Amino acid sequence: MTEREKMLAGELYDCGDQELLTQWHKAKNLIREYNNLVSENLTEKKRILSELLGGYGTNLWITAPFYADYGNNIFFGNNCEVNMNCTFLDDNKIIIGDNALIAPNVQIYTAFHPTNAAERFSTPIQDDSFPFCKTRTAPVTIGSNVWIGGGAIILPGVSIGNNVVIGAGSIVTRNIPDNVIAFGNPCKIIRENI
Repeated sequence: MTEREKMLAGELYDCGDQELLTQWHKAKNLIREYNNLVSENLTEKKRILSELLGGYGTNLWITAPFYADYGNNIFFGNNCEVNMNCTFLDDNKIIIGDNALIAPNVQIYTAFHPTNAAERFSTPIQDDSFPFCKTRTAPVTIGSNVWIGGGAIILPGVSIGNNVVIGAGSIVTRNIPDNVIAFGNPCKIIRENI
């Protein structure tokens, strides 16, 4: 099993694997290019997003700056907007449905590290290359017609249903069902969203 396969399966994997580092560097270069484009250059933005992302439907708008780890594990439906300064750590899949609105400074994490330091840290490498920490992942799924408020943090393995509003500043630690408004730290359901 390759390190990428382990990563997507949620097993401990080595972030320093050459295949993963190659994709990581490719994504960082594309993101740098995207973030430095003239705002009106929609044709070039579309080209970069087509090369960077795993897939997306019609009418995707991502305001720079935008940050991701690999890019190719991020999937959007139709009519989605991501506001400025969002970070998607897509070490596993991030799947976002149709009509999603993601406010500024939202962070979506799929990666996490073992809490046991002996499992987390690799043996030092003799050639002076960087000894990356061991990592695990869990995918994040966000349904359709969802609004994620500014500064919200969505943790690995979380699934957010359809027709949901997540309040600004929330830390989403567990699944949120369809048709609710939820906020807080930790994020909890406040009321139905009808």
